[in-house]
Amino acid sequence: MNLKEIYSELLSNIGFPANEIQQNWLDLEKAYSKKSRHYHNLTHLKEIIACFETYRDKLQNPNEILFSIFYHDFVYSASKKDNELKSAEYALSVLTENVNLNKQLVFDAIYATQQHLHNSIEDINWLIDFDLKILAKDWNDYKIYFEQIRKEYRIYPDFLYKPGRAKALKHFLENEFIFQTEDFQNLYEEKARINIEKEISILT
Repeated sequence: MNLKEIYSELLSNIGFPANEIQQNWLDLEKAYSKKSRHYHNLTHLKEIIACFETYRDKLQNPNEILFSIFYHDFVYSASKKDNELKSAEYALSVLTENVNLNKQLVFDAIYATQQHLHNSIEDINWLIDFDLKILAKDWNDYKIYFEQIRKEYRIYPDFLYKPGRAKALKHFLENEFIFQTEDFQNLYEEKARINIEKEISILT
């Protein structure tokens, strides 16, 4: 299934009429296809949804998490600090009264992708891990990822970008775990830490 089909099926299942689904998809596609998005784009969504499909059975509220995935980077500007909050607010604005979805969970899940910290709601921990799985890719893929991030932040010169990026990466290493679920800790924690340390050494 492609992204549009997965999206359309989800919205249909939770109570959206067909004409609204089409318009909402066009709005979503447009947002994630902006030229400024080198990483936070439709490819990123596809990768997260592939994770979601693998671990769907672990989720208590799969519809809420899938909806959150689609909207978690809807608003994205490298110069802004409130992208996740704005994305969460936008996601709620899409959800009309008659839609069968836990709106609070959607808001909290999207907002949680800002800090990527352990959450008391396990579904949100899964979403955080899906979003961060890129950190544990093979080095060549990881390198492509951080080069794409650099392009998104191209408005900043190296002397500002490099220490800022290094600080953000060190923050991951300071936590007991990068990943929040046991499955991801066992599979990906070590690889992610090696990648992050390697990138920090390049930045500094």
